[in-house]
Amino acid sequence: MEQIRTFIAIDIEVSQKIKDLITELKQTGINAKIVDTKNMHLTLKFLGDTDKNLVDQIESAIQESVKEIDPFDIKLKNVGVFPNTNYIKVLWIGIQDKGTLKDAAKEIDERLNKIGFKKERREFSAHLTIARVKSAKNKEKLIQLIDRYNNMEFQKIKVKKIILKKSVLTPQGPIYTNLKEIKIGE
Repeated sequence: MEQIRTFIAIDIEVSQKIKDLITELKQTGINAKIVDTKNMHLTLKFLGDTDKNLVDQIESAIQESVKEIDPFDIKLKNVGVFPNTNYIKVLWIGIQDKGTLKDAAKEIDERLNKIGFKKERREFSAHLTIARVKSAKNKEKLIQLIDRYNNMEFQKIKVKKIILKKSVLTPQGPIYTNLKEIKIGE
């Protein structure tokens, strides 16, 4: 039984505004691991170590979850942190839509539970991770940057597919491979 590390995501084509945010973020001198723009995605569900033989079943579960949904728009807007500004671990850009994303994530979670994956304990919170903060170094500069970019609309995206991805962790960062691409509404 070969195991692969997997997750379900929507790829994000990074706009110039996001690239500008990242450039300014690097200039703050914070101690953070910034997500490579070619790896930016919106995670719908992290599956973790997965039996390679389940890939087709996962694909079917995702297809069933999104077959009644039409392609939909999302807006990347606002900047925030997890868990809070006193103890910053993750810098993110918010995702806004009309609820389709949350409904799809919930449906995927339900269907994957039937084939053995644990249901999410927390409610789905759509966000695009920009950086993982490692220490409080230059935290005030980071908070000023967040304030400057808050309420900014970074881009709009038409979501047409959901992707099952394989993740291989390396010292240089993760390497993602698309295993299955599921078109929405088919």
